[in-house]
Amino acid sequence: MGKYILKRVVRSLLTLLLIIAAVFVLLRKMPIEGYFSNFEKMTPTQIRVGLANQGLDKPIPVQFTAFLKSLMRGDLGTSNKYRVNYPISKLIADKMPLSLQIGLMAITLALAVGLPLGVLMARSARSKSRFKLLDRAGTVIVVLIQAIPSAVYYLFIQIYGTELLGMFFPLPTLFRRENFLTWILPVFSLSLGTMAWSAMWIRRYMVDDSTKDYVQLARAKGVSPAKISRHIFRNAFVPLTQGIPTMVLLTLMGSLYVESRYSIPGMGGLLVDVIKRQDNTVVQALVVIYSAMSILGLLIGDIVMALQDPRIRLTGGGETR
Repeated sequence: MGKYILKRVVRSLLTLLLIIAAVFVLLRKMPIEGYFSNFEKMTPTQIRVGLANQGLDKPIPVQFTAFLKSLMRGDLGTSNKYRVNYPISKLIADKMPLSLQIGLMAITLALAVGLPLGVLMARSARSKSRFKLLDRAGTVIVVLIQAIPSAVYYLFIQIYGTELLGMFFPLPTLFRRENFLTWILPVFSLSLGTMAWSAMWIRRYMVDDSTKDYVQLARAKGVSPAKISRHIFRNAFVPLTQGIPTMVLLTLMGSLYVESRYSIPGMGGLLVDVIKRQDNTVVQALVVIYSAMSILGLLIGDIVMALQDPRIRLTGGGETR
């Protein structure tokens, strides 16, 4: 197990290094306006001096090595346009807790609704009923959520969710940290993608497992349906743990739009803002952080699945399942 985890960690670090290198090189090919707050007023001499002060006049390998050294120290550089000369690490430290809080709430809500929905859909699919209404209704909901672009239903929720819920209690459209009512629509919007994904896959795995030999043997021995369902759910949940990266990515991608729609002062809104302002150093730092979070999610998913599934065998020649 230790060798397996070490191998996964090394692969994850190499993947992250390749992503950082690609982003670094691509941003160095962008126009240099993104490194100055008043580029249009600067003379050619001032531009050359400014590039030299930031180390941008050196060869890209030298710049990349210096960037990695700074990154290892936790130094992400300073903002050039969003907040001139403000440390990016402090900027992110101010905004990351709120984004993480909203993201964790969204994932928790998605699993709390999506997993039971998937279980109910699987039971309905296995039932002797001709119509299987619950399975069909749940499938329609899941397909709609996955087929419709997220930006469309985000906007729909913001417009009509505010009107519908406003009939019962006032619900402002703009986010206010101290007003919990303003958290409802953003968290619900972010949870929909993961909710549909988890419901679809838990249904699929439970339906597939229900026809396997161990289930048929348990039924023949007279094991209660409730106990069999619990065993099927446990086995079906194992491959679902590999979906942790998907959950993280769905939440991260959604937060880019949702935080902008509701004026949430978090990481997603910050990335959209700095891209518009062409603040290259902040864009670089945020892409690195988002990439690291995604790769960490993938690593955790692999490790958790290996710990949960006794069928995984880790051999000297590689991992087999």
